[in-house]
Amino acid sequence: MDGDVCGQIGCGMVVLLGVAQRDTASDARWLAEKIATLRIFEDDQGKMNRSLSEVGGAMLVVSQFTLLGDCRKGRRPSFVAAAKPELAEELYNVFVDAVARQGIEVATGRFRRHMEVELVNDGPVTLLVSSG
Repeated sequence: MDGDVCGQIGCGMVVLLGVAQRDTASDARWLAEKIATLRIFEDDQGKMNRSLSEVGGAMLVVSQFTLLGDCRKGRRPSFVAAAKPELAEELYNVFVDAVARQGIEVATGRFRRHMEVELVNDGPVTLLVSSG
């Protein structure tokens, strides 16, 4: 950790992106399209009816292999389902590029680095989105 800010956004969403062994570039592009177009921001009536681009929001994407941790057995998570770092970084970059191609501002963390991530969760929306 260098102590510097490597990715920062204002209004928008934080995506913690976990990549599994069997994920593909097609999965990464599908997830980027799906997440960027989710209607999870409130409209004038207070209903979740607006997408990220409709509110002029940005996306902070942080690689998070620990999302693939399997805690069903024992007391230590197993990460065997997580993609190897080379594949994970490649698909992370495919995801980031696919979001940016939709005209959405994207900020990123640093791949395979210890980071302190701060966020303000404004509202009750935390979702798990999977391509498989």
